Amino acid sequence: MAQPPDISDTFLREVDENLRRDRARDFAKKYGNWIIAGLILFLAASGGFIWWKQHQVDRSEAQVEELSTIYRDIGSGKFDKAPKQLDELATSGSKAVRASALFASAALALQKNDNKQAIAKYREIAGDGGLPQPYRDAGLIRQTALEFDQIKPDEVISRMQPFNKPGNPWFGTAGEMTALAMIKQGKRAEAGRLFAAIAKDKTVPETIRGRAVQIAGSLGVDASSALDSLAQ
Repeated sequence: MAQPPDISDTFLREVDENLRRDRARDFAKKYGNWIIAGLILFLAASGGFIWWKQHQVDRSEAQVEELSTIYRDIGSGKFDKAPKQLDELATSGSKAVRASALFASAALALQKNDNKQAIAKYREIAGDGGLPQPYRDAGLIRQTALEFDQIKPDEVISRMQPFNKPGNPWFGTAGEMTALAMIKQGKRAEAGRLFAAIAKDKTVPETIRGRAVQIAGSLGVDASSALDSLAQ
């Protein structure tokens, strides 16, 4: 009876490798053009993205330099071109540049005694959902300070409510405006207690704390214990 041929491991490996090569060749013939096209598109997209990111960086750097130039011009009394230049920078894709341009526009308007324009700029900052929250908070604080005598006490209190917590970075300023709005409402005792809380908060600037101690006292609330920490 004939014996089956001896199929060695080496022979099997050769057959397997030949099959793999044939399959790879057939796949390349069938899909090769698509693979090359996809690779070209990937490289083009990657290169475009890298260029765009670098372009954004270069543009932001140029805009920061432009802002510095505008600030120097304003500091030396050259105001003529600044409003238009700042308005152009306020459309920047860079959040920091946009916010800085808007704040500078508001400050320039105040320097010209144009409160209406300054309020509009601060309102724009406060309502810009694309800006980081600290910028928006600062815009709302400044807007409310300028509008304090033009809006109802309830509106002041409502706007400042998120900041009226000891330890909040805006507690001193927001608390003062809230307490003064309470006085307008006839809530002197509540206003006095709020001034006392401001006086006792060591995170609040000393100038505001010192003023709060005096006003709290005038409203019949003793905040003199806060004077000890102010003296230290």
